[in-house]
Amino acid sequence: MTHSTRIVGVIALLLLAGCSSGTEKRQAAPLRPLTVREQVSSVVKGDDGYVVNWAGVLSNANPWHFGEHVVATVVAKDALGREIVRTEQQLDAVPPGGTLPFSGQTTAARKPSQVTVTYGSAQWRPAARIVSAFEDFPVTGVLTARQDHGYLVTGYVGSPYRLPAGNLVVTALLRDRDGRLLGGGSTFVDDVRANAKRRFILNIQSVQDTGKIDRAEVHAGTWGSTSRPYDALALGGIVPVNTAKPTTAPFAKDRGRPATLTADARP
Repeated sequence: MTHSTRIVGVIALLLLAGCSSGTEKRQAAPLRPLTVREQVSSVVKGDDGYVVNWAGVLSNANPWHFGEHVVATVVAKDALGREIVRTEQQLDAVPPGGTLPFSGQTTAARKPSQVTVTYGSAQWRPAARIVSAFEDFPVTGVLTARQDHGYLVTGYVGSPYRLPAGNLVVTALLRDRDGRLLGGGSTFVDDVRANAKRRFILNIQSVQDTGKIDRAEVHAGTWGSTSRPYDALALGGIVPVNTAKPTTAPFAKDRGRPATLTADARP
């Protein structure tokens, strides 16, 4: 082995070690925890006691990982600090680089004066596809109506995916004129397909004064605490946007391309 060959080999080993070290540093970078973008709770007198409602939005700043198995713990206490209700809600998986609107409710025998919601840590799973492969579920035809004991929200949910979506969660967040979150409600729709929208109906009773409600933001997402339903849909592919054949007749003569000037054509 010549001296120059040894030098080339040493340089190659150094470059390989540097690349390996950089890869390890990228892999060792810690994932950022989920953050609570907004949250609200309310207590409304119902027929069987007091309805305790909570709604919020979780945000995932990690662009390549789903946040899974997040548990929200809801505790309601009376004016003396005594615990009236304690319940846990298993939240759906939070998509990479996205948000999770959610809501829930329970019933208390006595009137709570304080409601707190805390969240457990997420477990992280790498996404099966790039972020752009996870399309939103379109929500159309949303109609709202104020009622004596609630706020009615109806509409339709579609799907951009080739495979049918077995179970979707539809969440409506209610906001006032300034955009503040007032409350929310959730329901489920089944067997949503690209060519078959499903109707949803929500009667939300979490806001005492429905006159404060200015609008409802409706979101739809996969049901379940893991990313598997979302990954399966994304791996199946997106339905093409333009599938209809052209209806106009072809040109009798190809228009061709404009001639390229190879010299200065100015007079």
